[in-house]
Amino acid sequence: MRLLFTSLGSFGHTFPLVPLAVAARDAGHDVVFATSEDFLPQLTKAGLETAAAGLAIKDAFGRAFAEAGPAGPRRPPGEVPPEVLGPIVAKVFGELMPQRFVADLLPLFSRFRPDLVVSEAGNSGGAFAAMKAGIPVVAHGFGRVSSDDPMVTKIRDAIRAHGAELGIEVGADLAFAGPFVDICPESVQDAGFLARSTRVPLRPVGWSEPGELPAGVLERSRPLVYLTLGTAMGHAGVLGAAIAGLSGLDADVLVATGPTVDPAALGEVPANVRLESWVPQSELLPHVDLVVHHGGSGTTLGAFGAGLPQLLLPQGADQFSNADAVVAAGVGSRLLAAEVTAEAVATKARHLLTDTSVRDATRQLAAEVAAMPSPAEVAARLPTFA
Repeated sequence: MRLLFTSLGSFGHTFPLVPLAVAARDAGHDVVFATSEDFLPQLTKAGLETAAAGLAIKDAFGRAFAEAGPAGPRRPPGEVPPEVLGPIVAKVFGELMPQRFVADLLPLFSRFRPDLVVSEAGNSGGAFAAMKAGIPVVAHGFGRVSSDDPMVTKIRDAIRAHGAELGIEVGADLAFAGPFVDICPESVQDAGFLARSTRVPLRPVGWSEPGELPAGVLERSRPLVYLTLGTAMGHAGVLGAAIAGLSGLDADVLVATGPTVDPAALGEVPANVRLESWVPQSELLPHVDLVVHHGGSGTTLGAFGAGLPQLLLPQGADQFSNADAVVAAGVGSRLLAAEVTAEAVATKARHLLTDTSVRDATRQLAAEVAAMPSPAEVAARLPTFA
């Protein structure tokens, strides 16, 4: 069977699909993974055959800001007012990237002739292209689905408008029209999504670029706290406040600064804090006692599977919805905007490291994740969707 996987080119949108793509390849299927050219090296490291398609997210934002003119200041998304950022984000994810993916994927379909397309839920262009070509398509989620987020609503409106231009009638949610491979545990998934979707559960198996764990992770005598703001929305001020609070704990603190924060901007750090620009997160989480992070779907789900308490410092996108779900499940806490101070971080972290009810809830959620079907089991079902 010939399978084409496609996603937006980013860690949060691409990596969740890698385990299923690898499992399908290992099961003997011909697999090609199509995403933006800048992200193809990551997939090559997973041993997958690749094809370039779509715009890099940063290029799409650059184009959208340029087209917005004076109304679209060239600042990091986190510093742009919501009334300005909303139309920009809707244009990027609802028009510019879908348009480019359709243009690039249709010729690729003619050459590769897939029997089934597995399209990441954020990449409506992948689903549109499959529909235009008459190829069955399965959506693949990257985390918890957000039904009531205003920004998500703007994106969906733009997707529907773009679909109409292509002659494709789009319902309330394009991604939910057919089978949806869902890597979010049912107990923390959006209730509206569960009611309207044809859900195919898949255990969230973390994948990250192979690498060595930082020295000292495996040999230590006190708790290890992992701090990250992800790969897209890092903020030196937020990281600095979190480091100041966590460093006062009787714990070791490992900080992944990511590509958007220069470690030098954080200055000198206490002796119990270690800064790394990157860590192999999926390999690290089993050795961690607490995760303090931005609320990105990959880190949130990874902590669910590892049975870890979480302190979320959401910065944007679906991170606020993820923070709500973490609090509701009893597996963590959150701090929003001005609440992020060294004192507040220290107080919340200390509680999460010692509260037995939180620990019990994390174990229960980890057991739910472990019981979800494996990538190999879901890969065996893919032919039934073609």
